[in-house]
Amino acid sequence: MSFAQTAKEWIFTTDHKRVGILYLIGSMAAFAIAGLMAVLMRLELSHLGPTITNNPSQYNVWLYNHGAVMILGFQIPALTGFFANYCVPLMIGAKDVAFPRLNALSVWLFYAGVVVVLLGFFIPDPPDVMWTGYPPYSVMTTGNTAFYTFTVLLLGFASILGGVNFLTTVSFMRAPGVTWSKLNIFVWSILAAFALQLIFVPVLGTAVTLITFDKYLGTHFFDPSTGGDILTYQNLFWFYSHPAVYIIYMPFIGVVFEIVATFARNRVFNYNMVVFGGFGGIVLLSGEVWVHHLYVTGMPDWLRIGTMVTTLSISVPVGLTIIGLVGTLYKGAIDFRTPMLYALGVVFLFLIGGLTGIPLAVTSLTVHLAQTYYVVGHFHYVMAVAGTFAIFGGVYYFFPKMTGRMYNETVGKIGFWLTFIGVNMVFWTMMVIGVQGMPRRYYDYSHFPQFQASHELMTFGTAFIGVGFALAVVNWIMGAINGKEAGPNPWGSKSLEWTTVSPPPHGNWPEIPKVDADWHPYGYGARS
Repeated sequence: MSFAQTAKEWIFTTDHKRVGILYLIGSMAAFAIAGLMAVLMRLELSHLGPTITNNPSQYNVWLYNHGAVMILGFQIPALTGFFANYCVPLMIGAKDVAFPRLNALSVWLFYAGVVVVLLGFFIPDPPDVMWTGYPPYSVMTTGNTAFYTFTVLLLGFASILGGVNFLTTVSFMRAPGVTWSKLNIFVWSILAAFALQLIFVPVLGTAVTLITFDKYLGTHFFDPSTGGDILTYQNLFWFYSHPAVYIIYMPFIGVVFEIVATFARNRVFNYNMVVFGGFGGIVLLSGEVWVHHLYVTGMPDWLRIGTMVTTLSISVPVGLTIIGLVGTLYKGAIDFRTPMLYALGVVFLFLIGGLTGIPLAVTSLTVHLAQTYYVVGHFHYVMAVAGTFAIFGGVYYFFPKMTGRMYNETVGKIGFWLTFIGVNMVFWTMMVIGVQGMPRRYYDYSHFPQFQASHELMTFGTAFIGVGFALAVVNWIMGAINGKEAGPNPWGSKSLEWTTVSPPPHGNWPEIPKVDADWHPYGYGARS
């Protein structure tokens, strides 16, 4: 088959597996862009004074691209795009998704968003509004705020299409015998995440559209001098963007459950608690916690106290999912393969992130910490790093299914340890200097020379992270080219996706599989 024919097949594909791989390629490209922006910021901050640029606006451009691309272009598309597309139909025994052409449209909307981001590097007025896009700066800046809005809208439409597709697919296309009580934890996590997407994405789309209207059409939604209100935007933005934390959290913890159950050879501990208490509780409470992002905006004390309670309360369902993970490990026959190392890394990193988030929910503490590096370190632990480790661990886990070949285990473990050491060097140090008063979002810190050694350490740790992630990507490429053949089920998993050949053909199985009454995707032992 010629290159042109192969390219045409991939461009016009409606196969859920190929759509998933396209999401993976695009999200990894976005990850590389966001990572490069992080490296540039870290080099700039490695020493006092201007280091690689003397233009503070350039630093803002890096900051915008790092945050927006990492969240909207990498994590959410990798989890609800790649993993959902590739794994969910296989896990429920379906031939494909309910609406294959709608699925193909969603991935190309995602790529359109990536193209808009890339175009931002070639226009004279790149967006510099960070990933939050706060007015009045986003309205007053000479940067191209429209590019920010278009990126959010394109990626938002892609996620809405995915939500409709996968809620329908799981509801109506499960194989005979795959009941609701026998769904993989990952499938439940995707259902919960897409439910949140369908509820909250339109709110974010409305907020960024109103910004564009204010800047380019002369409206005054966020202009206090004409009756507008800046805090309206912040409420709209965080009404989506804090649930977005759980849109990322639930799928990545779902991936970790698949890895842990397989490599611990254990049933998921208290399956119903994880699904209904954990994911169900998160869905119910996630829309009640956004106001803690606005503690320092001058709101009345009674409102701070109420939202402090809801913010602390959501730690209960989140904690139930972690209890389920730790319980699944208990008395397991653990095999420390590369995917399992990443999964255990997620547990460690997320526990640090979760525990350090408790002070940020408490109003009296947040007032002092909100604009410091403590917050940056915390949310990198709890979402950015933990989620990225889950994505990389999941790619390693499903790599044999996607390619029919194995990666190099030694290279995989070396890459993990380099990355694990590096992220702790960087983000633990951030929290330490944040408590000591290092402010966030500063282009230069000449007024705080006592922090230079810490910034040098973090820059050194960034090199560990970059090498570790690069090793993982090289490992995948080399494994896909000449890795040894894996067979259909190299991990000995009980889950349905491992019952077909690797890589699965179009349609996944010759006939829709039927499972026995005693089958369960985690049927490793007698414990329920």
